[in-house]
Amino acid sequence: MTRTTEPEDLDRIHHALDLAAKALEAFTPGEVEAQMKQGDDPLTAADVAVDNALRSALPRDGEGWLSEESADDPSRLDCSRVWIVDPIDGTREFVMGIPEWCVSVALVIDGRPVAGGILSVANEQRIVGSVDDGVTLNGQPVACTGRDDIRGALVLGSRSEVKRGEWTPFFPTPIAVRNMGSVAYKLGLVAAGSADATWTLVPKNEWDVAGGAALVTAAGGTVMGLDYKPVKFNQPTTLMDGFIATAPGIAGAVQDLISEVTAG
Repeated sequence: MTRTTEPEDLDRIHHALDLAAKALEAFTPGEVEAQMKQGDDPLTAADVAVDNALRSALPRDGEGWLSEESADDPSRLDCSRVWIVDPIDGTREFVMGIPEWCVSVALVIDGRPVAGGILSVANEQRIVGSVDDGVTLNGQPVACTGRDDIRGALVLGSRSEVKRGEWTPFFPTPIAVRNMGSVAYKLGLVAAGSADATWTLVPKNEWDVAGGAALVTAAGGTVMGLDYKPVKFNQPTTLMDGFIATAPGIAGAVQDLISEVTAG
């Protein structure tokens, strides 16, 4: 059977996450100074250190690079294989000492997220996988849940979106909503079978989503855009309209629920 990824891609992801963990040892979450970037997003020295660590380990000649903390190089658009990373997804939580942040890595081939890694240092979780090899959590095989009934499904919602009231219409529905930070970490938990779905109906950047999307896909789940079509990455404009990620057995029911709520 023909592989999509190369056998050593997961080794590179593990090595990059090792280097990221080493870089983070110099910082204590909750005791890190932050400056504000354009758009009121925080930036810390830890973000930069992890970005440097990941870039030293991942891209090779002919491979593209897209990171929240690096200047965008349009040459990535000409590359078949592109690494898309968020050195710290959930920097606000990192600065506040809330353990809902992670390092996120994705390998995208021809726009398709095919391998990824999520490192949650605070929760001692490393979720790594590919469409060829499946997904592991701390070395043990995991997969999306086998749920086929949306009633009681655990859906991870954004803390900031819940605070703004964007999830209020979903509260009376049959799902159970748990709010937390970090888009990538929520996706990683869906891939690991710790939750049934997560979505956001507001714009997010590719680096927020790609690593987790690769893992959900590799774990047998479904990742789609708000048009219910597969999401493509490494686009000229990195801002996505939103995304939906679910365990495979409830993908259709989630579409129906979101369509009903947003139409109302």
